[in-house]
Amino acid sequence: MRSLGARIAVFAHLARLGPRPAGSPRRASIRHRAAVRLSSEQVLPVIAAIVVLGASLVSFQPATAVGGTGSVDGPGSAPRLAIGGASDRLDPFEMEAVAGATRAKSEPAPASVESYAADGTIYKPVAVDTMVADGKDLLQTYTVKSGDSLTGIASRYGVSMMTIWWANKLTAKDQLRVGQKLTIPPVNGLVITVKAGDTLESLAAQYKVDGADILAVNELEDPNLIIGQTLILPDAAGAPIATPKPAPPSRSSVSGGGSSRSGGGGPSTYSGGNFAWPLVGGGNYISRGFIYGHGGLDIAADYGTKVIAAAAGQVTFAGWKNNGGGYQVWIAHGSGLFTTYNHLASVSVAVGESVGRGEQIGRNGSSGNSTGPHTHFEVWIGPIWNGGYRVNPLRYL
Repeated sequence: MRSLGARIAVFAHLARLGPRPAGSPRRASIRHRAAVRLSSEQVLPVIAAIVVLGASLVSFQPATAVGGTGSVDGPGSAPRLAIGGASDRLDPFEMEAVAGATRAKSEPAPASVESYAADGTIYKPVAVDTMVADGKDLLQTYTVKSGDSLTGIASRYGVSMMTIWWANKLTAKDQLRVGQKLTIPPVNGLVITVKAGDTLESLAAQYKVDGADILAVNELEDPNLIIGQTLILPDAAGAPIATPKPAPPSRSSVSGGGSSRSGGGGPSTYSGGNFAWPLVGGGNYISRGFIYGHGGLDIAADYGTKVIAAAAGQVTFAGWKNNGGGYQVWIAHGSGLFTTYNHLASVSVAVGESVGRGEQIGRNGSSGNSTGPHTHFEVWIGPIWNGGYRVNPLRYL
């Protein structure tokens, strides 16, 4: 600015050197001629001063030089080099493009690409949760140990023996082996896998359970089921244990297995003495006593445990009976005293056969209306189901 002021002052000084008004014609004429001479002599400096002033003014206008390809400045979209990897002439979007190109050389391509909506909203890909909520995590696993039985394992976990039977799709109660892995549901019922067409309503109707209970037990919030989903159906029941075919009678001289003599026959008098315990071996116990509506003792034991005659007598029935007792044996001991052995897995005697006290008559099972291996033992006074009545077996054991 000081240089510009100095140039303007020079121009003003030169301007003051021009002609002034005169007092007399002669002096005016002389001064006029002098002024003409002075103007002609000084015209070049004045022009030079004007040129300098114009150049000075132009120098303060914005630069408009256009840089070509490879230069570091200049307007327009022509390519320019960025010194040091960046340039203040690159707008933010161009700078991001340059940075992105640099990263692309050193970083692998991203697995997914963001997309943009018309209003500029960025949609980022998110991972989809493919986990299916079900009751699988509620199931426990038990490893069979020496001496284990289904009833013992069920009692340990507070569920029925049949719940474990169904959950593990067992076919025989004596098939447990040491080291075997058993699935243990948290409550009584079934463990199923959802199939095509299954709905909460259809499963609830099929197994006669409450749909709300299914959701609660499996800790589910969504009532919509998914194929392959594991569900626990509380209090649902599966197929009963298949009734095994009884073993053939041990004595071929006796015929008529499966028939009866209407509770009669046998010795005329009872010889007396305490009855033998109907099941052999330790570990068996009374799981249900003689109470109103239950006229006998339920003696729980491992499937296949030997069942023996409590006293000497004669077999009056041996085989299957549709009275809820499944495979059973009736024995007459004399003096109107009888015993029955129900829910057997197999029968090893026949009608009319004489048996001694402690002689094997079958094996413990769960046939008929039973939810676990046990023998329902009864003592009758008078013909069985034909005028007689049941008494507490503990009076004779």
